[in-house]
Amino acid sequence: MSPFEHGEVFVLDDGGEADLDLGNYERFMDVTLGKDNNITTGKIYQTVIERERRGDYLGKTVQVVPHITDAIQDWIQRVAARPVDGKEGVPHVCVIELGGTVGDIESAPFVEALRQFCIRVGDANICNVHVSLVPVIGVVGEQKTKPTQHSVQVLRSLGIVPTLIACRSSIPLEESVRSKLALFCNVPEGNVLSLHDVSNIWRVPLLMQEQNVHKMLCAKLGLADADKLDLGDWKLNIADRWDSLVEPVKITLIGKYTNLSDAYLSVIKSLQHACMAARVKLQLEWVEAASLEPEGKAADPALYEASWRKVADADGILVPGGFGHRGVEGKILAANYARVNKKPYLGICLGMQIAVIEFARNVLGLKDANSTEFVPATPHPAVVFMPEISTTHKGGTMRLGARRTVLQTMSCISAKLYQQEQYIDERHRHRYEVNPDLVPKLEAAGMQFVGRDETGERMEILELTNQPADHPYFVAAQFHPEFKSRPTKPSPLFLGFILAAAKRLDMHLRSAGFPKSPAKPSLTKGVAALSVNEGA
Repeated sequence: MSPFEHGEVFVLDDGGEADLDLGNYERFMDVTLGKDNNITTGKIYQTVIERERRGDYLGKTVQVVPHITDAIQDWIQRVAARPVDGKEGVPHVCVIELGGTVGDIESAPFVEALRQFCIRVGDANICNVHVSLVPVIGVVGEQKTKPTQHSVQVLRSLGIVPTLIACRSSIPLEESVRSKLALFCNVPEGNVLSLHDVSNIWRVPLLMQEQNVHKMLCAKLGLADADKLDLGDWKLNIADRWDSLVEPVKITLIGKYTNLSDAYLSVIKSLQHACMAARVKLQLEWVEAASLEPEGKAADPALYEASWRKVADADGILVPGGFGHRGVEGKILAANYARVNKKPYLGICLGMQIAVIEFARNVLGLKDANSTEFVPATPHPAVVFMPEISTTHKGGTMRLGARRTVLQTMSCISAKLYQQEQYIDERHRHRYEVNPDLVPKLEAAGMQFVGRDETGERMEILELTNQPADHPYFVAAQFHPEFKSRPTKPSPLFLGFILAAAKRLDMHLRSAGFPKSPAKPSLTKGVAALSVNEGA
């Protein structure tokens, strides 16, 4: 998936790659999803073709109806029976999201499958929620209902009757608008929900609670005594806290896809989670990495100066993941600035590889050090290709999913932040790694790899050994810690980064003390939700 088209690629524990919707579900519901929780057209057609090749259809003509639609329904029922919240037993409810727009050709088989699914499970066991836009037109702020009326009409013509209509709008729905929608969309007035803009996204559940959505859902699905909902802690510790933050902390993100902020959605959310825990207000500045390079100065001197000003003014510098050569030199320059000027630095995936290249060039004196991803014939490969990964087959061939990182010492910031002394499990998505042949020289010069994989050959976390006395925070990870961050459980590396940027890290580490030793680990790995995506 292109970050410019879809936003970030969200990685799941089992290595599944999905769009950012599944990240939203994991963060909001604090669940752990897998690749089967995401249905795409490609997966369904591949499943049906494999069945046909095996002879499962006994020579029958394979058609969209019933074979494709049955495959979709079977997938939903199979996955809906798997708990994703860590509890035992079959879940009571499965949330199914059908993306796209009503009437799109891409979603037609899925809409038909869900029409049939309503019959399969019975009306008492399904609640259809239609999300629609109510635009505000003109300076008088008139709310127009025609788009919603039309989309509901099309939806009903396809055989699906909405139970609730969730109306997105910039301002609260007027009562006259709500009444009009109820009349022309044939639903009770109380079932027309106003999901207007609020001060932060965590207020949306509170907005729905005020309109008794939980009671309507439980009544429709026959969930007795399940409508007792206490969101007091959510309101106090998340929604209200975010709005109450005052003390600013300025973070500059050096990215390659800065034209679409959704390309870094999990990174942004992780920064927000850490800021809530540290009680500081996030001030995020965006810098296109290429604008920091000498070529950028020649192309646009004003942008070059403005970009470097953001780097210089930052309380912390973050270099996230990415692929391809564009902007790499700019990221290396930013990492050098953070290291030399002792600004808190957090590198993620490519951001760790960038830190290694910069250190090899400017500390070890290997001026031509680079990654073989960018310069295959570099005389000083600081980052190399992983031998078991394919260079020709790009799709799904990376090192993906949750992998174990073994901590090499307790005397490091990472162990104290994670409160672990043996291992951590985080999600990966990469093809290249730090060159193990260069590691002894790097460590001798002051770059310590405090986390490695179970073989000891792959570098997972780096720190500068003179922390924290000299550099306040210079940490980078090959994995993606942002994928497991939650509003009430921020990623430890992001929390440390924000605390360092706010000049509170030393106090936090002193209060945290040393991590407690867990039980001796085994080195083997040991509510439902579903996202339907009509893309491949």
